[in-house]
Amino acid sequence: MQSILKYIFIVLICGLPLKNLYGQDPHFSQFYSNALYLAPSFAGAIEENRVSLNYRNQWPAIPGVFHTYSFSYDRYMPNFKSGVGVLATYDVAGSGDLSSTNIGLIYSYDIQINQDWHVRPGINFKFTYLGLNYGKLIWNHMITTGGTTPSVTPPPFESVADVDFATSVLAYNDRIWGGFTLDHLLAPRQSFYGDWDTKVPIKLNLFGGFQITRRGRLIRSSKYSEVLSVAANIMYQDRFIQSDVGLYYYRDPIIFGLWYRGIPFITSQAGDAVIALVGIKTKDLHIGYSYDFTISNLIASTGGAHEISLIYEFITTSIGARKRQFHAVPCPEF
Repeated sequence: MQSILKYIFIVLICGLPLKNLYGQDPHFSQFYSNALYLAPSFAGAIEENRVSLNYRNQWPAIPGVFHTYSFSYDRYMPNFKSGVGVLATYDVAGSGDLSSTNIGLIYSYDIQINQDWHVRPGINFKFTYLGLNYGKLIWNHMITTGGTTPSVTPPPFESVADVDFATSVLAYNDRIWGGFTLDHLLAPRQSFYGDWDTKVPIKLNLFGGFQITRRGRLIRSSKYSEVLSVAANIMYQDRFIQSDVGLYYYRDPIIFGLWYRGIPFITSQAGDAVIALVGIKTKDLHIGYSYDFTISNLIASTGGAHEISLIYEFITTSIGARKRQFHAVPCPEF
């Protein structure tokens, strides 16, 4: 029965008209480990340098790949109260290698409102590239006996390039943070047939949280040895809405997380997934692994989702160089 459901899923995906194919952005369960993807305002929200690598394997039980890769680098420049960075993401889905590549340049600026509160506006100007291997698509006549080939005209293009823009605002003090991101403000094209009205819809992210309890300030650091945090991330794109709500518990050097993804009482399903996270966080290196337990109607067919994150923070300022006080964002790193 499970294999039959897999094939039905493939037929439904491949039967969609390519000319007017709409999709939503890939989503990371560990969205704070890919902070620049969540909001450009997080650029430079570290002591100096940060390199982040993220990998997500969505629905491994479904034939075909649903993989997302991300790389980012950002740096804090205290003399300019600014952060700069670069973010590259690559997402590939299905048997036809439908891929999306984004490479962006990011800038943020830190504004101190008063002794406690800071506001960080940020921007991301990026190049987008959409690709498709039409020859690798699987049609229903390749799976079932007597199946018919759909009357779909091969697209004249197997790649589409465009530019895009995102902006965000982050507000925080030493215990609370919150903000929003508006992405795809230039509405880049995504039609392989040259249709100008087929564009990526604008995406809105609302995110935030606070540290419920914390204790044991680390020596020569603004961080604590034990922290319990609650956080939420709400996404809205083209009439689709999704929310993540959960808890992080950090006890140096281990961090645990438990999340619920879904919209309670709005849909007939119990939700989309329950996410479990475990990670280790040292002074320079953060490693995290999470697994999405599917709880929707697809519970027996998808195999959930695996996600791995790797973050390396380092300082290049020479010893003795004058450094200004750094105000860290209190959100988790996973």
